Amino acid sequence: MLGATALLSFGAMAYLKSVYAKASQVAIASGLTGAQAAARILQWAGIGDVEIVQGESFLGDHYDPLNKKLVLSPENYAGSSAANVGVAAHECGHALQHQKHYAPLQIRMSAVYATNFASSAVFYVIFASLTFGLIGTHLALLIAAVCFSIMIFFQLITLPVEFDASARAKVVLQQLGIIRPGGEADAVNSTLNAAGLTYVAALIGTILTAAYWIMLLLGRSRN
Repeated sequence: MLGATALLSFGAMAYLKSVYAKASQVAIASGLTGAQAAARILQWAGIGDVEIVQGESFLGDHYDPLNKKLVLSPENYAGSSAANVGVAAHECGHALQHQKHYAPLQIRMSAVYATNFASSAVFYVIFASLTFGLIGTHLALLIAAVCFSIMIFFQLITLPVEFDASARAKVVLQQLGIIRPGGEADAVNSTLNAAGLTYVAALIGTILTAAYWIMLLLGRSRN
């Protein structure tokens, strides 16, 4: 089951990289880089307190709502392809959500610390129970169920956040004339749709991982 989870995650990321590489070959007539497109979108939305910065990792683009930073990978910061402006606009979509107090984003922000704690704690608890018997199986089952529930809830609420950000990006890019209908828009759409699949894969992977470890604990309980 864990092998299937890894394969699912790897497959989704490989597909995203393939689609991204193809869309990176689609030049946009406006000639804007990802950073310039992001700046134009934020200015259009009246968002003046979000800093656009260049990150370090490939496809490590993200919006930091706590520090009001829009972090773009080097490729998307300086590149001027459909893929580059598409990803940049997606991250701007999160800034737009933050501005509008989009409920799913607010919920996800509130759940970050609990999710980080749950994802770290659950495997220590399972390991301590299965390997050393330091934690009773029934207690370990209860803790694992609660922790995995928190993790799955976080990933469930992430889906509408990510899909909504992509939907906003697709609309605003054409509305501001950053991309043209046709090939440019199709390349943006394919990139953002492929990125969305990675979040679906992550959710399925967490569910499969939870099922695997809980089955192991149940087996120990019966024994």
